[in-house]
Amino acid sequence: MGQTETGIRQKELSTEERLRAEVEELRRQLEEQKRSREQPAPPSRLTLGAISMMGVIAIATAFFAGYLPHRHREELLAAESRTASETLPTVTVVRVRPSPARADLVLPGNIQALTEAPVLARASGYIRKRYADIGDRVQAGQLLAEIDAPELDQQVRQAKAAVQQAQSSLEQAAANLQQGKTNEELARVTAQRWKNLESKGVVSRQENDTYQAQYQAQTANVQALEKALAAARNSVSAAEANVARLTDLQSYRLVRAPFSGVITLRNIDVGALITESSTLLFRIAQTNLLRTFLNVPQADADAVHLGQTARILISDLPGKQFEGAVTRTSNALDPATRTLLVEVQVPNRSEILLPGMYAQVDLTVPGNGRSLLIPGDTLVVRPDGTQVAMLGPDNTIHFQRIELGRDYGDKIEVVSGLQADQEVVVNPGDVVREGVKVNPVLLQENTGKSTARGSR
Repeated sequence: MGQTETGIRQKELSTEERLRAEVEELRRQLEEQKRSREQPAPPSRLTLGAISMMGVIAIATAFFAGYLPHRHREELLAAESRTASETLPTVTVVRVRPSPARADLVLPGNIQALTEAPVLARASGYIRKRYADIGDRVQAGQLLAEIDAPELDQQVRQAKAAVQQAQSSLEQAAANLQQGKTNEELARVTAQRWKNLESKGVVSRQENDTYQAQYQAQTANVQALEKALAAARNSVSAAEANVARLTDLQSYRLVRAPFSGVITLRNIDVGALITESSTLLFRIAQTNLLRTFLNVPQADADAVHLGQTARILISDLPGKQFEGAVTRTSNALDPATRTLLVEVQVPNRSEILLPGMYAQVDLTVPGNGRSLLIPGDTLVVRPDGTQVAMLGPDNTIHFQRIELGRDYGDKIEVVSGLQADQEVVVNPGDVVREGVKVNPVLLQENTGKSTARGSR
């Protein structure tokens, strides 16, 4: 538009300069004719006609060089104005709605099995047989695999031999104790007799002291033999306990399911060498009852309580909803995210839901009925605060600062800054600036369709 006006002005200037030069040339010629004659003669008809003709030509030239370009320039400006009005940036707007008395709080969640456990080996050896694979549904105590452990079998035999050896030592200690008690009784009788003889003066006191010392030595020997017998009994108990331990380990050669569920991982095959407590054999999960964990924002933490009904929505299963209930909360906010960890248990008798799925959890929470709701994609976050691009008079844009309340997932609560039925721009781009006039298209939230409108 600017270049067109400049060109027209340049053409007008050049035409005026040309006319001005022709008029100056005519004046110069007339003055020369006057100087060449002492008494100038009246101009002839031909001269007057030429002068009149040149005047008419000058007037016509000025008309075509001045008025017509000016009119053309005005027509160009009007056409460009109409084009600019027809090419206004089109934006999608949505009406601000009041929050309902009860609102749906939709939050993302992760589905997990109610119980999940790894099955490890308790006996070292080789896999002799495998009876389960991934996806198999097993019952509690069902046999999953069998381990061949020859070294463990030899350890059991060695432990049983040690028990027999300990029992033999126990019997020998019992015999020694019996013999010691017999010797003690004999020493007691002998010492009593020599004591009687010494009191009558038949034997010397030295001889009596010798037999008295022998009796005390035999008594101490019996006490030592009793302790040896107790130690032998303890040795037998230890050997028997070792046999029981190895026997229990031997029973772990048969790997069984700890609870009813589905095999989600199989890490071994026939002939594989496994070591005790370090080889993962299977992973089993209980899937008839699942639990979903979600993080509830601080603003809504007080609205969640045990037993509250929840709906589980899966994007891959459109049209299906799964009912659950809040069973646990952490009763404390995570200081990093300011959220409350909530567990929702969902029955899965049909086993459509799978552990590891991503879900949307819909919790119904009470609203205050006084605040407003806007879509989350209308927010504009700037250093001076959170704003929205509001549609003003004559479809002009005005950025309005707002104060946010609860976050309902796809909707956000506005505490102040807006009024009901005002219209805000959805996903404002670079063309949406303060004071810019736009062509609004109203989004019907119920149907998801857009309706074009004219200027208000």
